[in-house]
Amino acid sequence: MEKPVVLLAEELSPATVEALGPDFEIRQTDGADRSQLLSAIADVDAILVRSATKVDAEAIAAAKNLKVIARAGVGLDNVDIKAATQAGIMVVNAPTSNIVSAAELTVGHILSLARHIPAANAALKNGEWKRSKYTGTELYEKKVGIIGLGRIGALIAARLQAFETQILAYDPYITSARAAQLGVQLVSLDELLEQSDFITIHMPKTPETVGMIGAAAFEKMKESACIINVARGGLIDEDALYTALKEGKIAGAAIDVFVTEPSTDLPFFGLDNVVVTPHLGASTDEAQEKAGISVAKSVRLALAGELVPDAVNVAGGVIASEVRPGIPLIEKLGRIFAALTTDSVTQIDVEVAGEIAELDVKALELAALKGVFKDIVSEQVSYVNAPVLAEQRGINTRLITTTESEEFRNVLTVRGALSDGTQLSVAGTLTGPKQIEKLVGVNGYEVEIPISEHLVVFVYEDRPGVIGTLGQLLGAHDINIAGMQVSRNEERKQALALLTVDSSVPQDVLEKLRETIGASLAREVDLQD
Repeated sequence: MEKPVVLLAEELSPATVEALGPDFEIRQTDGADRSQLLSAIADVDAILVRSATKVDAEAIAAAKNLKVIARAGVGLDNVDIKAATQAGIMVVNAPTSNIVSAAELTVGHILSLARHIPAANAALKNGEWKRSKYTGTELYEKKVGIIGLGRIGALIAARLQAFETQILAYDPYITSARAAQLGVQLVSLDELLEQSDFITIHMPKTPETVGMIGAAAFEKMKESACIINVARGGLIDEDALYTALKEGKIAGAAIDVFVTEPSTDLPFFGLDNVVVTPHLGASTDEAQEKAGISVAKSVRLALAGELVPDAVNVAGGVIASEVRPGIPLIEKLGRIFAALTTDSVTQIDVEVAGEIAELDVKALELAALKGVFKDIVSEQVSYVNAPVLAEQRGINTRLITTTESEEFRNVLTVRGALSDGTQLSVAGTLTGPKQIEKLVGVNGYEVEIPISEHLVVFVYEDRPGVIGTLGQLLGAHDINIAGMQVSRNEERKQALALLTVDSSVPQDVLEKLRETIGASLAREVDLQD
């Protein structure tokens, strides 16, 4: 029997090849050379890449036997996940391979800013002995603010405790109990900005977080404060950062990631109070080796048809054909649930009702949790690390099944308890021969509307004229309504309006809509990948 073929498109460590084992035919090519790549990928079963190889739709179309694309690293900017998914190809990466390296680089940047190490080094090598100019500050008893308390944020908190710093954190999805375990004080974002001496950001890059540290944020910070970004380029507004540094609104910055990479001539590069590095978060021998070994193991699992921990687009493993269509649906329900939360979550129940409840539906629980965390954590979320993310945040999870379903053949629900004592639920189903994904319930309100990329949800006092107002205001901003459904709670005299729209609703427009109709809840859910 012929061995499956694994193509190494870039130089990988001997440990990576060793982790693949003897069961595969190993080939090598220069993935950065387009003609070589397209020729070499034609008949392989799996391809391993780093960042130089672009596995786009053209390369995927040329790969007739490809089953797995493995990125030996965290980012997947060079892989067309949508094209791979449409072709039935699994995409895997190594989401935890660099977390220690990124945390250590962050601490290194904090120390560099506190003690002016890079500037003092450059001056002395230039023949200048300027001790007084580079007088620094101790970390001891300073306040360090961590925006985003995921895996990397938690590692940074643990390391900074050795300096006897006071650690503040902003993360709306972390429970106070989990924060207490980490020795961290949860505060609002404004409080963190106002009180911290050093601020490090570790958030995912989403439409809501791009530019979240901008001019308004810098106005709230101490003049003696320093900002660090080793997470994602664009979380800090680069123009606003330059202005804040130039005008002395903050004392310094350390930046490892940029909006456009490579970047070598940004305006703030010339400032003495700035430390910059060329995206070195994962650039350690250990991180690179961990990444290679991790994806090699994933390739082995995938080609053996087993569940793959770090698959980013499909669950893998043996999943019943009746259950598989529910995976993308319940992942979307998880994302909708997360978008509608108004406080930290303490409990998540994944409920499966109907015929498929008799089958193994564990994959649906994993997919739901993957959806919940997809847009709220900085690291890549997979079907296996999602439960770990819940555990790290002190969130209990349960899978509940029942064969009884009154209105639909099968109904999937993500239900959660929030720390303020309220509950939130989102339910969906698949209908018709085309298995159309529909939202059929939001927090007790019964609806039935196809799920689209842009959903807008309002809860308001039930009264005439609201629907017309929503349509008029959205139309005034050239936002087309594709579908709408209203559900009423007569006991509470409230109504829920669920709209599907053709384009994203800007935050200022959403806030204007909320104020105009007096909504208690106004949220947009962006389900674009």
